[in-house]
Amino acid sequence: MKRFALLLLALAIFACAVDVACTATNPFDIFDGSNLNQIVKRNKLIVGMEVSFFPFEYANEKGEPIGFDVDIAQLAAKELGVEIEIKDMQFSGLIPALQSGKIDMIISGMTRTLTRSKTVSFTEPYFVTGLCALLSKKKAPDTQDVKELNSPDRILAVKLGTTGDLVTAKLFPKAQVNRYKEETACAREVVTGRADAFLYDQLSISKHQKENPDTTRALLKPFTYEPYAIAIRKGDADFLGWLNLLLETIKSDGRYQELYQKYFQGISP
Repeated sequence: MKRFALLLLALAIFACAVDVACTATNPFDIFDGSNLNQIVKRNKLIVGMEVSFFPFEYANEKGEPIGFDVDIAQLAAKELGVEIEIKDMQFSGLIPALQSGKIDMIISGMTRTLTRSKTVSFTEPYFVTGLCALLSKKKAPDTQDVKELNSPDRILAVKLGTTGDLVTAKLFPKAQVNRYKEETACAREVVTGRADAFLYDQLSISKHQKENPDTTRALLKPFTYEPYAIAIRKGDADFLGWLNLLLETIKSDGRYQELYQKYFQGISP
């Protein structure tokens, strides 16, 4: 009787094991649910960016998005064999839009950071820059180092949600920080002498200084490391691997260099 009972127990355990094996997620199920597969099935790549960050993404005279990031996104859609839809939105709303499934990826001069990586996955960097400072000739005429901006009598302008915003608490805890939604508003604060400095990426700071030589000057030696990367939703290893391969491919076959020369030649500091 004991042998019979043990036999029944063994058969039950075997049946459970078979059932678990049959219902367990396999690699085909994972790929079927991946965003990469869904993009191909729907025949459209939906990309989020803030179209006001020259020369990465900005609007031409017809109001159409153009720029370095736009061209990379278009290359991604071309290699996937799908159409592309670009959704223009405020920078601070990009990650929430990605998490909610409104967009498939972000390419918008976004720095990959440890904090952001808690909520999204990043590709390898496709561009590296650093934060610099646009200074007011009126309020900060003698400032030679960004460390001098860490003082209670200093006013810093930063764009909401950018790394310039994120680093102020750590690097400039004593300064007064004013946050704005628009890059142009930050630059205007310095140009008009209402702020000592605007903290932003090197190319943009150089551009704003050249446009306002009488009222501003620039510290163009980066004081942070800013690797721009493409962001996607967490957990999609297939799409992440594909995008990394895309970046590797266009860097090796010359297409990346062509885009770099197209948008950055003559404007780099």
